[in-house]
Formats: sequence, structure tokens, C-alpha cells
Amino acid sequence: MATGVVSVGLHLAGFVWAARVLLAVTAALWVVLAVTFCALFGGGVTRWREETSTPSALTTVAGTGVLGDGVAMISHPVAAAVLLGLTAVLWTVLLPRVLRQLSRRVPGAAYLVTVATQAVAVLAATLAVELPAKWLAWPAVTMLALGLLLYVLVLTRFDFGELVGGAGDQWVVGGSLSISALASAKVTLAMDAPAPLVWLTLAVLAVALAWYAVLVGCEVLRPRRGYDGRRWSTVFPLGMTAVSAMTAGTACGVPWLGTLGEVLLWPAVIAWALVAAGAVRHAAASA
Repeated sequence: MATGVVSVGLHLAGFVWAARVLLAVTAALWVVLAVTFCALFGGGVTRWREETSTPSALTTVAGTGVLGDGVAMISHPVAAAVLLGLTAVLWTVLLPRVLRQLSRRVPGAAYLVTVATQAVAVLAATLAVELPAKWLAWPAVTMLALGLLLYVLVLTRFDFGELVGGAGDQWVVGGSLSISALASAKVTLAMDAPAPLVWLTLAVLAVALAWYAVLVGCEVLRPRRGYDGRRWSTVFPLGMTAVSAMTAGTACGVPWLGTLGEVLLWPAVIAWALVAAGAVRHAAASA
């Protein structure tokens, strides 16, 4: 997810070759994770049910959606359409299981219910333009609305202590709104920019940017050093906020949002490089 969204951001900013390299890395990682996911069936039904009832299982949906966006941006809409179908199936199977297991106090990872839902919306709206298949804009609108409702549901259960104590996934509280803003912007483009969708995009993006500022402030007040795998959940919102700002700038006719997105892309790239280096060191130490 994190690598894929940084790839999309680099492509939007005009760094095409860097974007293609990261997209290739994303595809390779997706294959590895797909094999790992399928291997869960080998552990029996009980293990499969346990593993697929946690919010982290929804990374399969979001990751497949992000890969589909990347494939679409390099002009392979048919392959992206296949990934959309897979994303929709995974979402249908996994989301009800995760929702049934949500507790009263949840960490930032619980916002993956919104991220996964909006990932389907983003890819559907993208293909509505790229194929073209205008009818896909309507399922995208439905998923956009459902994703926002799920955000409110999780927000009522979110442990706000995670903002200063979380290990990285607390950033998804903002990142889930960033992908919601991206979904709204994509639908806006697919439907030729109706005013209600333009205002919705700008409103959701404004709240996402506010969360961005709050989360940065919490990191400054209480630095959390050292590698933790959950830091990938920090990179994804950083990259997604940049991508949503650039896309919203185009969809809503607000050029300075595009500039803001390009500025915000670089913290995401730096964070990706730092977390990737930490992951490599951690893997080497474990070996």
C-alpha cells in the first residue's frame, strides 16, 4: 500500500521512471503477500477465520486497489479492471468479518475498513474514465458514501490515546480521510465535476489536512524512534495525502492544491526510504 501510493504520487508529479520502479516493487510485494494470504488456507478453517477477522486483513483489499491504480496509470486498464474485480470480491468477503469483530476501543488500524472501501471506489472511478466505462462512477459513489459512514463508525470507537502512544498506525485516522478525498476527486472527474462533489472533495480534504497537522504535532511532542512494522501505516497516509491533494487540485480546479500535493510528496518519499531501510535492517538482524 505505502510503496504503491508513493509510486502514484511520483507519477503525478512527473517522475515517471521513479514511479515505474516503485510500481514494479509494489507488484513484486503484492505477489509475495498474495501467496502468503493463500497459504492461510493451509492452516485450516479456524486459522483462516482468525487471520481474516482482523483489520489488517483488509490490507489485501487496499493493496490490490492501489496496485490497480498504478497499473491503470501506465495505460493498462484491462489489467486494472481484473484487479478491480479481485478487489471487490476480497472486500465483499472480508469486510463483514472485520466489522463483526470490532471492539469498543480500537487502534488506528481499524480505519482500514474505510481505506479498503475507498480503495474500491478509487479504482472504479479511475476505470470509469480510463476504459471508459461511465457506469462504474455510480458504484464508486456508493462506495464513497459507505466509506465515509464507516469512518464515522470507527471514529466513535477510536482510542484517541493512540495519537501520542501509537506505533505508526494512528496515522490511518487521517489517511483514511485522504483516500476518501481521493475517491471523491476521482468520482468528481468521472462525473464531469458536479458542484456537490467538488465541495465534498474540498471538505473531506480539508479535514484530512487538519488531521495531518495534528498527527505531525503529536510526533513532535512525543517522538517514537526505532523501526516498527506499523510505520508503513504512517507512510501510506503521508503519500495518500499528497496524491489526494494533487488529484483534488485537478478535479476541483484549484491549482494551488496541486502544488501543495507536490510539496507533501517529499515527506512521504523520505519516510518511505527511512522505513524501507529499517525493514531491511530488521530483516537482516532477524536472519
